[in-house]
Amino acid sequence: MANQELAQSVKAALKSVEIPGGGNLADYPGLSEVIVTPSALAFAISVEPGMEGAFGPARVAATEAAQRVAEGRKVLVSITADRAPGGGQQQAVPQTRQAPPAKQAVKTVRNIIAVASGKGGVGKSTCSVNLALALAKRGLKTGVLDADIYGPSVPRLLGIEGRPAIREDEMFEPYEAFGIRAMSIGTMVQGDQSVAWRGPMASSALRQLLLETNWGGLDVLVVDMPPGTGDIQITLGQQIDLAGAVIVSTPQDLSLIDARKAIDMFKRMNIPILGMIENMSYFIAPDTGNRYDIFGHGGARDDAARGGIPFLGEVPIHGSIREQSDRGEPVVASMPGSPEAQAFMEIADRLLAKTRFS
Repeated sequence: MANQELAQSVKAALKSVEIPGGGNLADYPGLSEVIVTPSALAFAISVEPGMEGAFGPARVAATEAAQRVAEGRKVLVSITADRAPGGGQQQAVPQTRQAPPAKQAVKTVRNIIAVASGKGGVGKSTCSVNLALALAKRGLKTGVLDADIYGPSVPRLLGIEGRPAIREDEMFEPYEAFGIRAMSIGTMVQGDQSVAWRGPMASSALRQLLLETNWGGLDVLVVDMPPGTGDIQITLGQQIDLAGAVIVSTPQDLSLIDARKAIDMFKRMNIPILGMIENMSYFIAPDTGNRYDIFGHGGARDDAARGGIPFLGEVPIHGSIREQSDRGEPVVASMPGSPEAQAFMEIADRLLAKTRFS
């Protein structure tokens, strides 16, 4: 069945779902477009703030109705309250504002680390994957979740392809690559397909992906966050029990300014800053051995010292990091004896020395 036809079938199935105040979900003005990908279908139910709990049964019923026509796809249904649906013209429903949900632990995952940056282009995803691999080499059962829902890189970095398996209990089965487990929204869409979701819907879908994946008993899950300080970062920080955050920056002031914003965001949410990594820290010319500080040097170390934050280490610019990443063979796994891989191993060692993962 074509994607458009499947979306129409889902909409028809939602006519059986009753909503608070009367009526059905298919005709509800707060129902979003139904988005269909090769492995999943997703839609959001936008409600008045404080009505999330009242619409909870409708979300459950909508999930069940959509699953009946989903043709084996995973169903992601989110409730958002970022605006009043239908221009605020709602049927009268008693409204009780609820407290924010308590932070959730993720089943079978002991510790969750967010790897973040204030801006894109600093190599955060490369650092996330290689840090996860380095922790695995130190004996920890490790996984990585690609939370950059608009620009997922983890599938390419780890060389994983194909649709994720879905178990009979509707849980995702993560991929296995180089001894770690991985999951990404990028495995559910075609390479050139955009994920045109509003922030609250993307946040809810990602939260569901995190909670409904069979991680299988991890010591550490590394979450590769999207750049910036938007809905996804705030949602995960407020709703998921994080062990802390690692901030990635390049040495120059332009990157550090945005890194400070990321640090401030996590501090405001009372999430510990586990340390800073200075990526693209320096370049060693392969022909002469001379060192060049292309973007300056030591800016992240100095910022960490001023902020009382642990400095975890420097990662050099080297063609091998880019080449191996493009091949889906990250340097920690494919070139373990190289200086580039050793830089990530040292970062993992400093992190483990400062953080007790129980």
